[in-house]
Amino acid sequence: MEAGEEMEQILKKRQVLLFFVLLGIAQAGSTIRRYSVEEEAENGVFVANLLKDLGLEVEELAARGPRVISKGKKLNLEFNRQTGDLLLREKLDREELCGPAEPCVVPFQVLLGNPLQIFQAELQIRDINDHSPVFLDKEITLKISESTASGTTFLIERAQDLDVGSNGLQTYTINPNFYFHLNLQNSPDGTVLPQLVLDKVLDREERSEIRLILTALDGGNPPRSGTVQILIEVLDINDNAPVFSKLRYEVQIPENSPVGSQVATVSARDLDIGDHGNIAYAFSQASEDIRKTFRMNATSGEILLVKTLDFESIQAYTICVQATDGGGLSGSSVVIVQVMDLNDNPPELTMSTFTNHIPENAPETVIAVFSVADSDSGDNGKMVCSIQEDLPFILKPSFENFYTLMTNTALDRETRSQYNITIMVSDLGTPRLTAQHTIIVQVSDINDNAPAFTQTSYTIFVRENNSPALHIGTISATDSDSGSNAHITYSLLPPQDPQLALHSLVSINADNGQLFALRALDYEDQQTFKFHVSATDGGSPALSSQTLVRVVVLDDNDNAPFVLYPLQNSSVPCTELLPRAAEPGYLVTKVVAVDRDSGQNAWLSFQLLKATEPGLFSVWAHNGEVRTTRLLSERDAPKHRLLLLVKDNGDPPHSASVTLQVLVVDGFSQPYLPLPEVARDPAQDEDILTLYLVIALASVSSLFLLSVLLFVGVRLCRRARATSLGGCSMPEGHFPAHLVDVGGAGTLSQSYQYEVCLTGDTGTPDFKFLKPIIPNFLLQSSETENDTNPSYRNSFEFS
Repeated sequence: MEAGEEMEQILKKRQVLLFFVLLGIAQAGSTIRRYSVEEEAENGVFVANLLKDLGLEVEELAARGPRVISKGKKLNLEFNRQTGDLLLREKLDREELCGPAEPCVVPFQVLLGNPLQIFQAELQIRDINDHSPVFLDKEITLKISESTASGTTFLIERAQDLDVGSNGLQTYTINPNFYFHLNLQNSPDGTVLPQLVLDKVLDREERSEIRLILTALDGGNPPRSGTVQILIEVLDINDNAPVFSKLRYEVQIPENSPVGSQVATVSARDLDIGDHGNIAYAFSQASEDIRKTFRMNATSGEILLVKTLDFESIQAYTICVQATDGGGLSGSSVVIVQVMDLNDNPPELTMSTFTNHIPENAPETVIAVFSVADSDSGDNGKMVCSIQEDLPFILKPSFENFYTLMTNTALDRETRSQYNITIMVSDLGTPRLTAQHTIIVQVSDINDNAPAFTQTSYTIFVRENNSPALHIGTISATDSDSGSNAHITYSLLPPQDPQLALHSLVSINADNGQLFALRALDYEDQQTFKFHVSATDGGSPALSSQTLVRVVVLDDNDNAPFVLYPLQNSSVPCTELLPRAAEPGYLVTKVVAVDRDSGQNAWLSFQLLKATEPGLFSVWAHNGEVRTTRLLSERDAPKHRLLLLVKDNGDPPHSASVTLQVLVVDGFSQPYLPLPEVARDPAQDEDILTLYLVIALASVSSLFLLSVLLFVGVRLCRRARATSLGGCSMPEGHFPAHLVDVGGAGTLSQSYQYEVCLTGDTGTPDFKFLKPIIPNFLLQSSETENDTNPSYRNSFEFS
């Protein structure tokens, strides 16, 4: 198992090695372009136009999104995508970038996308004369024996000039004097070393010290200069100079050595004795970096560390050591200090391009292009890069430690809208050092989800006679998208029934789906209606869905009972005939009434309010039948007046009154009339009474028939007008011409229509209620009444 894993790792390493070898071969033939600019140039200075070198046109250049990359971020360049001009973003300091190296060349790359391509180039920073020569010591002291022969040369501490080339240090001058002249000597590394040459033998007794001014000049235009004072002390004779045991010392020291560590120890010998044989060690020609990093023990010759070493900054130091005896003679040696690298620098990740928003459902998309670097060397500088394995992203290496992060499958924002990607970079040193870089990728939404209603259909209950603009219910939908794609707008769809004036009945709030009744609804006019509501999102293109809304109007007790029989709109009261021989329970008449309301609002009850003989008649409360309660006697009045009350069961209840005239007769041919107070001829009285009875009966019958015909005619006219107006139901109060309608919740348990016939052969105005005829619209009303629960008031339910 372990052998197999090792083989896989070896194969992967070989594949990566082969990739970089092929990449190196591909770039070996490419020419590296070099451009130049002076240091300290102002921001926005033109460096070069890369259109021709890149081989691109202006339109293609802008489309490929060029970016300028410099390793270590040494260069801050701006690339104009519209013109192809390369400009400076900040001033460049050649001495800071390259130090004493000449020429100062800094590589950079131009990264092109679509497809990925890297253009190699170099920028040469030309030196300007912006530094004057500087002596590290304010005063140089030379001790010269008086026995020194003329022509002897004395090496002077040279000046430091950060500029290079012609702007660097070129020459030295000394003020005129009788003892010395200046000799310039070129060192192997090309620097000019000043030497004092003794022209005249010194005489300490004549002059014990001499002061000279040494001037260093560079080659700039105009030249810059620096001066130092030389103090020459004349000493007694010393004929032996110190000699080092080695002319060259080489040592190695780890970069993590603590401050105070001993770097090396040098040793010199002087054959003189006394003060002339005492040797003092010191640095010679030491740069500022050496003086800040090391310290020389003047007595023992030990070189100690005074500053932490950094291999990535300086890999080696060359230290010139001088041993001077008490007589002023000196000898020199060189100490080479090699700094050993340790794995003390973690890898660094530099993001070149990054896109933090990517659209969902998109194919493979480049998210980021980045490079990794490690300042260490050897295995300490080799790196591996990885991301989490449970993410739909992959890393693809390119070249020179560049990687591309991209998706390997289409993303779904509704499943996951954000990804935290951690890029791990680890080197191969011991111990391994690791760097992490976390990026957040947002999945942007596209309109791929239509709004969804919370219910497939809605049923809303509204009580009739509602106030206009009443909120009757809310339709709600949700959208899985976000932003404007999830903004839902509600609207009413045109009704399927063209006769339904939907926009005059209800309206909907487009923002929150609230439904409002525009006017008062009438249960007796319309019990229910249906319509569809559409929910549309704000995407492009917009998506929508619809649902069915059913509005059920609940009945309110807003109609009083209406008496069909006896008719109450006639000036002549209705008269009923009662035989004197009628048995108890005899049906005198039946009051027929209806109520346009439904349910318990239309349940009618009958009550006898007032009667001439209260104990003679009774009214059945549920059917309106007026019956006798006992036998009639001679003492009972021949004419009776009854006042009845018809009341519904609503809250509050509504009622109507009915007045009946009952005439007691001895059979239907001879009505019984009271005798006159004055004696009359019986035969004559009987004839008059018969005449009166016939006249009254004919009048009542004629009026009744006229009322029935008038009522039927009015109903037919209203029905014809409703038909011409396109009404879908029978108007209120209309019945067929030959029928009398009885309300469904009145005196009977259902709605019936009865044929009305008058038996003219008997001479009595009795109604004959034949077979009931149930109209279709009453059947529909009955079915609707059974479906609705009247106990609900302005409520709605969702189904």
